[in-house]
Amino acid sequence: MTATVRVGSIVIRVDDLERQEAFWTAALDYVARDSDAHDFALLHPRDGAGPNVSLDKVRSEVHVPPRIHLDLYTDDQAGEVERLVALGATRVNWDKRPADADYVILADPEGNRFCVVDTTR
Repeated sequence: MTATVRVGSIVIRVDDLERQEAFWTAALDYVARDSDAHDFALLHPRDGAGPNVSLDKVRSEVHVPPRIHLDLYTDDQAGEVERLVALGATRVNWDKRPADADYVILADPEGNRFCVVDTTR
């Protein structure tokens, strides 16, 4: 039997919905669905390819290490890391990260971690 489900949306809990919506739409080149909701935002790929990212305004604590995180793939890792930092991300140093790792760990403006993975390696 073949699965008939797919990942439709990845939900991130946030405190400041407006700030996180601005960060993630710029970071991913996503657009927000029109909505009057003040506690939820659905962001979708501009070109329609890939899963949505939803932001749910629910007070929660950031867990370190996170139980789940996003891996963002790129063939310009250095350029994307700098762009994301300029948008408000911060670099995360992890003492267990191998020296030859193909990823850089960042955190969004509220501390939710994600990785930027170099696809050229």
